[in-house]
Amino acid sequence: MTEFLLTLHLLIVVGFTVRILLRDDLSPPARLAWFIVLMVLPFVGSVIYFLFGEIDLGNKANKRHTEIFDQIRAKATHLMGSKEEANRLIDPLYRSAFQYAGSINGFHTVEGNRAELMANAAATNARLIADIDAAQSHVHVLYYIWLGDQTGTDVAHALIRAARRGVICRAMADGLGSRALIKSPLWQDMKDAGVHMAAALPLNNLIRTLLTSRFDLRNHRKITVIDSKITYCGSRNSADPEFLVKAKYAPWVDIMLRFEGPIVAQNELLFLSDWIQATDENLDEFELTAAAKQGGFAAQVMGDGPTERKGATPQLFASLIACAQDTLTLSTPYFVPDATVLEALCAAAHRGVIVTLIFPQTNDSWIVAAASRSYYRKLLSAGCEIHEFKGGLLHAKTLTIDGKVSLIGSSNLDLRSFDLNYENNILLQDNETTAAIRKRQGEYIIQSDRVALSDVIAWRAHRRIWNNVIATIGPVL
Repeated sequence: MTEFLLTLHLLIVVGFTVRILLRDDLSPPARLAWFIVLMVLPFVGSVIYFLFGEIDLGNKANKRHTEIFDQIRAKATHLMGSKEEANRLIDPLYRSAFQYAGSINGFHTVEGNRAELMANAAATNARLIADIDAAQSHVHVLYYIWLGDQTGTDVAHALIRAARRGVICRAMADGLGSRALIKSPLWQDMKDAGVHMAAALPLNNLIRTLLTSRFDLRNHRKITVIDSKITYCGSRNSADPEFLVKAKYAPWVDIMLRFEGPIVAQNELLFLSDWIQATDENLDEFELTAAAKQGGFAAQVMGDGPTERKGATPQLFASLIACAQDTLTLSTPYFVPDATVLEALCAAAHRGVIVTLIFPQTNDSWIVAAASRSYYRKLLSAGCEIHEFKGGLLHAKTLTIDGKVSLIGSSNLDLRSFDLNYENNILLQDNETTAAIRKRQGEYIIQSDRVALSDVIAWRAHRRIWNNVIATIGPVL
């Protein structure tokens, strides 16, 4: 029996090893991590690879995604901007990053946008509900996590009120992140009121999902669009800061901006790409309009996901980091960068850019916490500043460069956002908006402890070993 099990294990390991070696999309560190898992965890490692090793929604999903964006490019080119606009609107120092962002899914720079930074969660909720209550034509919402708490219920009831007065409302939630709401009476109440409902990447056939894809490939976007005139973008899900599903880490500290202008149409097209994928409706069924220019700044939407080209998000971050001349400040709850982003941050600090990184002191993921800290010594040695936020779980994903350029949205600097999740972000060039975001970043720093290189060097050996072990297998987590 023992010989049979050993032979079976050997055959399984050899089979998966050949598969890993045949994959051109894997980086050498990822291959090494999978080899370690297969060798150290007999049989279990093979099951883990079967469940989590392949980043693919399947040929049908990939084909449908391509078809949808072909439709969007054919019928809504006037809303997507053009490559040439970046040359006219964007400072030459940052132009290459904006052009790179446009290459991901075809959203290019558009001018005439305005943004307002929301003061806090309560102000965000009040303004969002007021905007939905004032809607005349349609409301589109998509959330990764939509809870049945006060915030989630307020949004649901606002959609119900809007639908009952004849506004077309479309609401989506991720099949895993919002699974409790999707099964709740509140979801059915929205349906009964006439709100069009859809689940993104539903888990209604878990066996098929496990056999053909991965259940943790998720839609992590947070999109709200009202009458094609207003959109919200940032890190906030439809949930209270107390975040009852993980209350021990509360409050969850988010950042949200309310946008007006042509950028709204781009965010709406990104929403519709997900809606059509989930419902099989046709783009011809939707009225596509652009909001009037507000005499404001240049911006563009960037959406990424497992059906886009691999490496798009880390390459965008690296492009932006390389553009920085004086200052670069970044906040993220989940920091597990690939080599592209890590080396770009270190290179920026080495050439004299003031690189400031803000992470939560206590993370809801012990895996991410350990992996993140494995990079501290390298970053600090290069001259980066690291601050650990202690006022709750800092969930805000922000990047500001030189007081001029900002990136805000749903993307974290971790391998999930890079490879597994559908994400949405807005990249903009505007001194005033960037100043507001930088001020908020400064408030985060005030509530943080600065990490010194001497502190990291003084960590006990077992802590450093643990962090580095987790980081080594990070590509498979």
